[in-house]
Amino acid sequence: MKTIIGIDNGTQSTKVVFYDFENKTIAASASAGHEMISRDDGSREQKASWWIEALASCFDQIDPEIRKTAQAVGVSGQQHGFVPIDSQGMVLNDVKLWCDTSTAAECRELTEAYGDDTRLLEEGGNLILPGYTASKILWFRKAHPDAYARMATVLLPHDYLNYYLTGKAVMEYGDASGTALLDVRNRCWNRDLVKALDPDRDLMSCLPDLIEPWEAAGRVLPHVASRFGIPAGIPVSSGGGDNMMGAVGTGTTKDGVLTMSLGTSGTLYGYSDKPIIDPDGNLAAFCSSSGGWLPLLCTMNCTVATELMRQLFDIGVKEFDELGARSTVGAEGILTLPFFNGERTPNLPHGRGCIVGMTAGNVKKENMFRSALEAAILGLKLGLDSFEKLGFKPREVRLIGGGANSKIWRQITADVMNLPVVVPVNAEAAALGAAIQALWCLKKLDGLDADLNSLIDEHVELDSGKGCLPDPERVKKYKEVYAEYSKYVNALTPLFS
Repeated sequence: MKTIIGIDNGTQSTKVVFYDFENKTIAASASAGHEMISRDDGSREQKASWWIEALASCFDQIDPEIRKTAQAVGVSGQQHGFVPIDSQGMVLNDVKLWCDTSTAAECRELTEAYGDDTRLLEEGGNLILPGYTASKILWFRKAHPDAYARMATVLLPHDYLNYYLTGKAVMEYGDASGTALLDVRNRCWNRDLVKALDPDRDLMSCLPDLIEPWEAAGRVLPHVASRFGIPAGIPVSSGGGDNMMGAVGTGTTKDGVLTMSLGTSGTLYGYSDKPIIDPDGNLAAFCSSSGGWLPLLCTMNCTVATELMRQLFDIGVKEFDELGARSTVGAEGILTLPFFNGERTPNLPHGRGCIVGMTAGNVKKENMFRSALEAAILGLKLGLDSFEKLGFKPREVRLIGGGANSKIWRQITADVMNLPVVVPVNAEAAALGAAIQALWCLKKLDGLDADLNSLIDEHVELDSGKGCLPDPERVKKYKEVYAEYSKYVNALTPLFS
């Protein structure tokens, strides 16, 4: 047996899969959870050492004989996290995560130092928004000047794991574009924007070299191999952000396919063979980790509303879904605005969760639960509107994340988006995508003329039993619900901006 290791470093946990690429099966998998440091100012942080401990725990759970079969490693990681390291590779601060909204002031400061939103979109492709890495660097400069002075390299979470595995500090274009410091059209660092971060220091020297998605970041170091029980010297691919690797793991590497991920955050993204810059700033203009571009909408509060409701009523997932299904489209007028952690799209860093439209007659558990389920998809509908406005013609939605396991959520998605919904067989799309990209890298290193889309067609399977189609009558009703939802969001935006 020969396997590829796929690692997915997420917000809540690290997952490891050993993918048997000859027999197209998962030979083994394991996961280990992460804690999070949360503060009332919007800070959301983790210690990089927790990721290494979780990674070690995952490998320890897997049969040593299987670990010996590994031929290559691919790493997927939560996007936008800021990992500053010194010249010895020591992490200088707790890692600010993608869901950290505490740097809204730095976003405004950096935007003004550079010019304005128009210049950002014209010369880089992305706005400076809370969550992106750029404002975190400015925050670090102001909050921890001594540590900032020792900063030698800026890494993202998946880059840090690559660095730990190989001793090499590099970035690929997909995750790098999520820093907001990349000129996504030309796939190079935006030097003027980097200079605006610190006029007195050459921060370009802190940004790693950029590599192509099929290139190796390096090879597994002997002491790391010994700790994890895997072969030393096997290649580690460039890897990428979790959304970029999820795109590979779902086959969203061709025009017309959209992937929607329903997790703590919600994302909607599609492949393009040319840059797509949204003048409204709703879609992030990211590069893909497959050689193209990956325009993407991200909401910070996807499954958050349902989780909070389940905790409040002390109810399990199955019963929650069953009660939500007893309600009707639009939950009899109750709407949930799920901005419990602030929000990235729309840009509402001071957002708060709201339940509106309640009357003496509609306050029922089933309506509250259905409204929470609908909120996740209504929030992502903005992304579909933006895609269509820019000329993207979607054919279907490939649904991943924990929410893809819910029958009612799959049908709500189909009806709100008015698109067929399909679900990949392998639920760990990011880890599988990382493994497939690593297989691509391995074949390239072996001198083979490997094609990523051919590998995806060979290794990504869709579950026909979980697919669903939109219902015309419900589609019509959801258009009215979405209009009402948008009205409330627009009315409350001045309070949350």
